[in-house]
Amino acid sequence: MASDVLHFDDIEVGQVWRSQGRTITETDVVNFAGMTGDYTPLHVDHEYASNTPFRKPIAHGLLGLSLLAGMSSRCPNMATAAFLGVRDWKFLKPLFFGDTVHVTTEVTEKRQHGRRRGEVIWRRELVNQHGQVVQSGVFETLVDIALPEKATPPIEQPATIPIAAKRTA
Repeated sequence: MASDVLHFDDIEVGQVWRSQGRTITETDVVNFAGMTGDYTPLHVDHEYASNTPFRKPIAHGLLGLSLLAGMSSRCPNMATAAFLGVRDWKFLKPLFFGDTVHVTTEVTEKRQHGRRRGEVIWRRELVNQHGQVVQSGVFETLVDIALPEKATPPIEQPATIPIAAKRTA
């Protein structure tokens, strides 16, 4: 594995990472609606949405969660063996077209499971450009433990054989 990949033993409870930002577009919402079949008017109908408390369309909550999952998959870049689940997920504020979001990830727990893997519990938040947490919850993953590198036996050097005898003048 690449040296920039973190393993179970490389991380500590309390470590925090922040992803790069990503702007949510109307195209993202239309594509998500098409992919999932969720054409709820609040997401795709400007006229309908103008008569709601939001006054304009909002992105699907699950689009935000999906973006968070993708944005945090490399922040940090872990040797993830399995995604175990999401719990206590909260949709706290709406996501609007044009919002730029980033993810903050904090290690809250880790438990070793055998010699090869450990469970890591992450607190993840989706934060908008105003610093407001719009979604938050807990992700659970199984992360590989770095295997010890195999010792390379020393290479035996052949006996040196002189190519030519030293000349004397």
